[in-house]
Amino acid sequence: MNFLRSRRGVVVICAALLLGLFLFRPGVGRLKNRIANTIGQALQRQVEIGSVHLHLLPRPGFDLEDFVVHDDPAFGAEPLLRAQEVTASLRLTALLRARLEVSRLDLTEPSLNLVHDVQGHWNIESIVEHTSQTSVAPTGKNTSLSQPAFPYIQANRGRINFKLGSEKKPFALSEADYAFWQDSDSSWGMRLKAAPIRTDFNLSDTGTVRASGTWKRAGHLRETPLQFTVQWERAQLGQVTKLVSGADRGWRGTVRTTVNLSGEPSDLRVNADASIEDFRRYDLAGGVPLLVSTHCEGRYSSISRGLRDLLCSSPIGDGVVTLRGEIQRLATPAVYAFNLNADAVPLSALLAAARRAKKDLPADLAADGSVTFWASATREESANSASLEGSGTTKGFRLESPSTKTSLAFGGVPLLFTAQFVGNERERQLPRGTANTASGGERPRLVIGPFHAEAMPALVVRGLLSTVGYSFTAAGDTEIKRFLLAARTLGLPGAPPVADGSAKLDLQMTGEWTGFNPPRAMGTAQLKGTRIQLPALNGPVEVTSAAVHLKPDMVEVQSIAASLAGSHWKGSFSIPRGCPRLAECPASFDLQADEIIPERLRLFADPSRPSPWYRVLAPAPKSAPPLLTQLHAIGKLKAVRLVLPNLIATHVATSLAVGGGRLHLSDLTADVLGGKHLGNWDVDFTTKPPVYTGTGSFKQVALAQLATAMHDAWLAGTGNGEYRVEAHGHSLPELLGTAAGSMKFDIHGADFPHILVENDPLQVRRFAGILTLKDGRFELQHGILDSTSGNYSVTGNASWSRQLDFRLASDTAAPIRVTGQLDSPMVSVEDGVPNRATLEH
Repeated sequence: MNFLRSRRGVVVICAALLLGLFLFRPGVGRLKNRIANTIGQALQRQVEIGSVHLHLLPRPGFDLEDFVVHDDPAFGAEPLLRAQEVTASLRLTALLRARLEVSRLDLTEPSLNLVHDVQGHWNIESIVEHTSQTSVAPTGKNTSLSQPAFPYIQANRGRINFKLGSEKKPFALSEADYAFWQDSDSSWGMRLKAAPIRTDFNLSDTGTVRASGTWKRAGHLRETPLQFTVQWERAQLGQVTKLVSGADRGWRGTVRTTVNLSGEPSDLRVNADASIEDFRRYDLAGGVPLLVSTHCEGRYSSISRGLRDLLCSSPIGDGVVTLRGEIQRLATPAVYAFNLNADAVPLSALLAAARRAKKDLPADLAADGSVTFWASATREESANSASLEGSGTTKGFRLESPSTKTSLAFGGVPLLFTAQFVGNERERQLPRGTANTASGGERPRLVIGPFHAEAMPALVVRGLLSTVGYSFTAAGDTEIKRFLLAARTLGLPGAPPVADGSAKLDLQMTGEWTGFNPPRAMGTAQLKGTRIQLPALNGPVEVTSAAVHLKPDMVEVQSIAASLAGSHWKGSFSIPRGCPRLAECPASFDLQADEIIPERLRLFADPSRPSPWYRVLAPAPKSAPPLLTQLHAIGKLKAVRLVLPNLIATHVATSLAVGGGRLHLSDLTADVLGGKHLGNWDVDFTTKPPVYTGTGSFKQVALAQLATAMHDAWLAGTGNGEYRVEAHGHSLPELLGTAAGSMKFDIHGADFPHILVENDPLQVRRFAGILTLKDGRFELQHGILDSTSGNYSVTGNASWSRQLDFRLASDTAAPIRVTGQLDSPMVSVEDGVPNRATLEH
């Protein structure tokens, strides 16, 4: 008993009581409604609390579960604030005076909905105004004051959602840590740290938004003096564009923005700085980092919802671009008036920006000169669309690139800012082919030119830039090589400068800003006296004239008159555009030649052929694969003459397919040896050596012409035949040595002057059989010979060296053997008695 009355006993009992209360946390359900009503009266909103528990450590307070603050019904049915757990800490000095006073509210993962209605009001305006009008002590009040203090409100890992009326926007702030407190009797403070997100996309690297500021007591929110700073740091530009527009526009860089607000909402001074470090396209890296920055000042009014006295300044090199104006109303449709000015902005600085936005620009490209311009954009209350006007010019504009050996001097290039109005009396004439680049009646444009380069005075260029894309036209006469070099200097896609000559151009190049797809060229080019040297060829293609038509999905070359490999060609061909693989969209052609000599073509298209002596003075070209391995084309080919070794065919026509290093000739027709040929041939150049296979037939061939081609009149008559042959090699001797196949022949009215039977030349009414070729020898099978001297079955063989060994067997006479050389054969009867064989000249 004495222990319980002692000081030590009292301490022990109090400690045990506090420990018990901390462990068991008795319910205080009777206080739930009182707490909810107290908070609801302070916020002017209905508050619901699921359950309340008392805690004593680490300091006395309440744990509120399922905490919900309902919104004003005018702003929707969704709660203003919802938190699963809220900790309310009590002020100890107030407890000593037997009063419950909350000193701190900690919200865990709360969800806050900020709603903006069509009248321009926010759902938290009434709360802020009510708080400002309520007499409470500062959060950090003097303990001697009996007046209740405004609690320190803090949220951890929260989420802030934004709504426009009843529509919930996809924009939100996540991982939001924010706090509110009262600084003094008449001022409040807040801070925020959060990451911006979109609920409909999985975003990363959107940076961190930080906000801090204070505001003072006032009767209305628009009269509340405030001082705020908002910072957005370490945001990646691609993710910012996806956050704002819903799509990654392909730009990269680190975004930093700082906005300072001071004054009253009815007259708010705004100072903003924005910059993008290492601005570039997503697929471009390296080089000198580019910094894009701007500084803006203005005054905003929440009453008119407008921005006046706007001044933005953006340094560009040694120059500066300024924007002045006002926005009388931010709501759609906006009412505004702007003036944009640039004075002597160096074009070298613009080129530095172009390097970070355009691929394929030469690394050594340099720009000289400057540009000056002004523009004004207005939209009045009563206008259906905006108006845009302005003008400018370049001075001393020059582009140079030592690597392309190009210097382009443009001098003064006129600029015209304008807008086209649908249904308005003003309609400006702009470059043809320009797409509708804006919705409604507003189509802002920048018209460039007309202008020309000093090196190409007859080629006139015009350009147009819009909000969606761009279009450039070039019309007039020019040198092709100079034009192609200029295109490479400007980073435009196209053929390498392998052509030299002149052309009359009427071209248009269009493209869009989004997607970074290469520009598409369309139009016509009339070539005259053009010399084209392709890396895969051993000589130039001399084009006397041709008409090139660039269409959206096809390049057509018509009315061709050209020389190639010593032959003259005419006809047309077309090449598809936009195919992912050439094999899926082969080129087509319809070509005719006066003469085709296959050996010349082979040497012309074979890069392994030794270069001419005069090329030793030129730089060594890069190795190129054979031309036929690169081509993929289908079409028709005709030739007046086809010159083969010891043989000439005329009126040659075939359907030709080339692809993957293989060549297929179908329906190959020709007049040859006084008769007709029809067949199919295939050549496989992917193997080493190439493989030739063919099948076909001959009809009504004059055998005397065949004998003449062999330089020996050993045969006369008419013959038909069907053949199948395969060979491989690079030259005719190799092909003859590897050839294998068969021929089914049928000869009528034939004479064999060298073969004398009973002192008379052998005359044949019909000779038919099958010749097979293998290892350089012809084997005769199933031979039937009907002659004036009798009927025979013929067997035997012959060689490429013209060595004969044949046996003629008959039922009515002794067998006959024909041996020796073709030009002087020996005929003998098998009983051993030779028969004279002579050669008649």
